[in-house]
Amino acid sequence: MGERIKKLKKIRIHREGTSELCYSAFILLLLNLALYFALEWIFGSFTRHVIMPFVAGVSGFVWLAILNFYRCPIRYFNGDTDKLVVAPADGKIVVLEEVEEHDYFHDKRLMISIFMSPLNVHANWFPVDGRVKFVKHFKGNYHKAWLPKASEENEHADVMIETPDGQSILVRQIAGAMARRIVTYAKEGEECYIDEHMGFIKLGSRVDVFLPMTARACVTMDQPTTGDQTVIAKLS
Repeated sequence: MGERIKKLKKIRIHREGTSELCYSAFILLLLNLALYFALEWIFGSFTRHVIMPFVAGVSGFVWLAILNFYRCPIRYFNGDTDKLVVAPADGKIVVLEEVEEHDYFHDKRLMISIFMSPLNVHANWFPVDGRVKFVKHFKGNYHKAWLPKASEENEHADVMIETPDGQSILVRQIAGAMARRIVTYAKEGEECYIDEHMGFIKLGSRVDVFLPMTARACVTMDQPTTGDQTVIAKLS
């Protein structure tokens, strides 16, 4: 496919969080102002001066927690990406096994799943260089993301990627018990590259990668992963 084209977004806060951060800051400010005047009117200035620092501190902690959730570190994969599969998300490996994939391949695939906790970065990266064959979104349940049935029964988005040498890789973004919104930037027919954002999942969830059986896994169960950095497999 030639030299990779890096369409990198030089941002520290993910664009999915800009509106939420503005709204939450506005709401917290209004609540603090309302409580400030209510305490003054009901209990007097002494109580207000005692309670308000605590309330302001809690409000600041809540807003910083939201800010932390939407952080989006700028990452570059160093080295040749030919035949490599990198982690599409931050988290830890919760599934590493051979499975029968019945929806698209109808044969055995090597499945590698990464679970994201609410404390992880929730941006998703393309795991391989290639071209997007299709993108499909499916409504479903909201089981806990680490359960095996979550891969098929939960709401999810499937992105099929064809690598430069013709191998098909399926990436599945899965909603969980807390995550109720999946955002997918991948577009059918477009070229995609490692270092590009594939999407975003709000709150904790997981990402599955289905690889050919000839691929060699480079990770182990419960191993932490860093999106766009950790090599999870090598293609034949």
